Amino acid sequence: MALKKGTEVTLTIEGAAFKGKGVGKLEGMAVFVNGTAPGDTVKARIIKKKRNYCEGKLLEITEPSPDRITPLCQHASACGGCSWQHLPYQKQVEYKGQQVADHIKRIAELPETPVLDALGCEKPFYYRNKMEYSFSTRRWLTEEEIKSDTFVDDSGFAAGLHAPGRFDKILNLNECHLQRKESFEILDFVRNYCNRHNIAAFDALKHEGFMRHLMIRTAHHTDDFMVNLVTYQDDEELVNKLSAELLERFPIITTIVNNINDTRSPTSIGRIERIIHGPGYIVDHIGKHTFKIHPNAFFQTNTLQAERLYEIARNYADLKEGDIVYDLYCGVGTLSLFMSEKASKVVGIELVDVAVENARFNAKENRVENVSFIKGDMKDVFTRDIVEQFGAPDVLITDPPRAGMHPDVVQRLKELKVPRMVYVSCDSSTMARDLKELSEVYEVCEIQPVDMFPQTYHVEAVAKLLLK
Repeated sequence: MALKKGTEVTLTIEGAAFKGKGVGKLEGMAVFVNGTAPGDTVKARIIKKKRNYCEGKLLEITEPSPDRITPLCQHASACGGCSWQHLPYQKQVEYKGQQVADHIKRIAELPETPVLDALGCEKPFYYRNKMEYSFSTRRWLTEEEIKSDTFVDDSGFAAGLHAPGRFDKILNLNECHLQRKESFEILDFVRNYCNRHNIAAFDALKHEGFMRHLMIRTAHHTDDFMVNLVTYQDDEELVNKLSAELLERFPIITTIVNNINDTRSPTSIGRIERIIHGPGYIVDHIGKHTFKIHPNAFFQTNTLQAERLYEIARNYADLKEGDIVYDLYCGVGTLSLFMSEKASKVVGIELVDVAVENARFNAKENRVENVSFIKGDMKDVFTRDIVEQFGAPDVLITDPPRAGMHPDVVQRLKELKVPRMVYVSCDSSTMARDLKELSEVYEVCEIQPVDMFPQTYHVEAVAKLLLK
């Protein structure tokens, strides 16, 4: 049978591939199918045909894998947030480790480099310290509604998460198990309140309405609990009334903020920000350091796993008395501060203005004086001038965005020949690409995958490099 677009096939899923897709083989060609588990026998329709692989849409699971389980959440198959809920958590961790090992072997071409077993999370549910829900006048239809012969109205007030690939449609949630249970209860309360008081959801196509987003931030090490109401219009009286009812129903809330975003941008960052109740921020800890987390500030989403990740990075750095550390792509400085406890000097470099401001603020709040933060694009700022100003690094930490490091930065690191390097990555494929280049100068000693996001295919990894 010739594989072409539209062909229906029966396929046995043999493994878990990149981005969480199951993969099987037909006629010697890999076929990737979303929503499947290794061991499943499935019927799928080919929706994309490339020279080396095909992608299929799952039609039916004819024989489920022995590993397949019933997801905890009723929305798991429709919501893009928890694409691996049909797999036991132990298996998720195992497949994530395999994914990193495959990238290191195949892309980095470092088959001898040890990739340790992935470190799982103590809490595979309710682990997120931040959730951003959205509101819309259009809801995403269920599979049954889509297949229905009768007309189904998708209009109304929807509150939940964006349907995969859609900016204008929201999956109207009846439950969510990513953040502590009060998070969904507050979402449900706001949805019901808006319906009772005829408060319109934001229409992303017409650019009208009122409620845009509900962001909830919680602290792991303190009792702080933030509600951020993101609205399209500035109506202080309306927001104050809603906030008063929220505080009466949920006394755990320690601060409420209203961000007014009256622009076309879908972000939760408001052109105007008003503190309704409390200080306008929450406080949490990473290691020994305290962080004031404002509504739109970056902070690692899984606090406990972030501490484990940073501990591994610090162990790999093997800091010694008098060491100078450079922290590339330092963000708001959490890892820089974590390293500062054992280093004589830490230099953080970051492109984003607000992140650098937050990093400097965090250092000042924690009375850390051996850390400096520089704003700029890594490929432009990370030059010999910086090294002359702050001193040659003994250790270099790099935690780049998903796209990995710019080729100019990789080349600079090869020339600089830092004795010890730690590469922290949220995408092991781009890390593997960079490690292939760096391995010309550095020995890649060991890689530790860390699961920061249970129920998803995402995995972080930390690599230890020593100058050859």
